[in-house]
Amino acid sequence: SCIYAEFGKQWYQRRVRGKRCARHRGKVKTFPKDDKSKPCHLTAFMGHKAGMTHILREVDRVGSRSHKKEVVEAVTIIETPPMMAVGVVGYIETPRGLRSFKTVFAQHISDECKRRF
Repeated sequence: SCIYAEFGKQWYQRRVRGKRCARHRGKVKTFPKDDKSKPCHLTAFMGHKAGMTHILREVDRVGSRSHKKEVVEAVTIIETPPMMAVGVVGYIETPRGLRSFKTVFAQHISDECKRRF
């Protein structure tokens, strides 16, 4: 059944209106699988969507109808501000999955940065 018939179009538009983001700083939602043979390394990099635009590129796909032709494609612009490591989080494996074990902060961070954490 149509939700408009039950509540009306104005109610629906008020209910699902676009909102501003809840947190200004992004959140890493998924991490890649960890390879324990590699040394400790950065697994994620923060960034947020700044907008969209389009590009003109030449397709290099043998067998395609658009091979060696130019096509216009939509692209997303992701803004990645400079990052500074302020600490390391250690995890321990439990029967229910990983759990944070200990957090160690760096010595060189300023008071303004410490206030955020």
